[in-house]
Amino acid sequence: MELLIKGARLVDQDIDLYGDLLIRDGKIAELGDDIFFEGPVVDARGMCLMPAFIDMHAHFRDPGFTWKEDILTGSLAALKGGYTFVNLMGNTSPVCSDMATVEYVLDKAKELDMVQVHQCVSITRGFDGKDISHLDSLDERVRMITDDGKGVASSYVMYKAMEKAWENDLILMSHAEDEQITPIDYRLSENLETVRNIYLALYTRARLHLTHVSTEEAIEEIRRAKLKGQNITCDVTPHHIALWDNPYRVNPPIRTRSDVDALIGGIKDGTVDAIATDHAPHTREDKLKGSPGLSGLETAFSVAHTVLVRDNNVDLKLLSRLMSGRPAEIMGLDKGKLIEGYDGDMVLIDLERRVVVDPSSFVSKGKNTPFEGHELQGDILMTIKSGDIKYMSKNCGEVLGLDNRQTF
Repeated sequence: MELLIKGARLVDQDIDLYGDLLIRDGKIAELGDDIFFEGPVVDARGMCLMPAFIDMHAHFRDPGFTWKEDILTGSLAALKGGYTFVNLMGNTSPVCSDMATVEYVLDKAKELDMVQVHQCVSITRGFDGKDISHLDSLDERVRMITDDGKGVASSYVMYKAMEKAWENDLILMSHAEDEQITPIDYRLSENLETVRNIYLALYTRARLHLTHVSTEEAIEEIRRAKLKGQNITCDVTPHHIALWDNPYRVNPPIRTRSDVDALIGGIKDGTVDAIATDHAPHTREDKLKGSPGLSGLETAFSVAHTVLVRDNNVDLKLLSRLMSGRPAEIMGLDKGKLIEGYDGDMVLIDLERRVVVDPSSFVSKGKNTPFEGHELQGDILMTIKSGDIKYMSKNCGEVLGLDNRQTF
């Protein structure tokens, strides 16, 4: 696909300037001033163009729980939130412990042609906490393994899994929770697993990614390991940097103001590599029964932009690194930067527009969010994948003078 975006503020992790960007054959072909192009043009003056976002942690609930979400509705939510790549967790039914389930998900995503998908495989077969023999049968389409939603209880099993991950060039994503300790103290549960997994990764040389880090102690342990040169990465969620002392049920739970300050400090000093949504849609009935999680793809940028850029003076380039550049590096993608030859995946944003979160307008099946009624700053106008406009907001035609028939 070919498309020229004219006059935008162009921002990625390295640049912040005004100009034009041309996408040809699905790739970024040129950046510059007054690019001549006889084809479709978006006049983006006054708007910000950034690399589309990459979510390292999302749940699309397919197969097995499609009343909560499916590949179609999850992809729609991703596009509405500015995402063109999502990394899906394996806690489906069946648990994704084999290539057949991986192929099922990838085939559905390819048929829809909306967002690019990576499907994680479980560390232990069926989340049984013991059997890792299935890891020997994975092919190159699998880059990451995780038992997200459960911590791997056995240190020996985690050690052996990290050995296999290192041998097969896999990233092991850690859901840091000692479930035996959780009923005693949820903070201690996360902190103990974080320390254990860091030391096991140091010993085995495995590539460890710690997801949804939420405590100041865990951030400090990760910082200490990184300062010693250990090759580990981590992400935090929008809700863990925006909320504190809040009873809304997520796993790990919303923490204290001190934890929020520590997470934001970790963002500013480079300890945190990525912002990941942990998009976890549920029905209203399931939430009332206590299911943890929130539908986060459609609000992620607005929450992060409001909390970090507006309220904590974080540079917009750093936010782009957290939501695009660094996740792409970790996942091995030619995305996330405004560089010639990279994928033409873009998001066009009105940084000044204020939006009030209304979950009834979510395209995700999950309307569960603690941000209902919150006023946020920053609105996704358009999401472009490989030069093809996949999403336009309802006010996009008004703002940009475009035909709005493609909106949702």
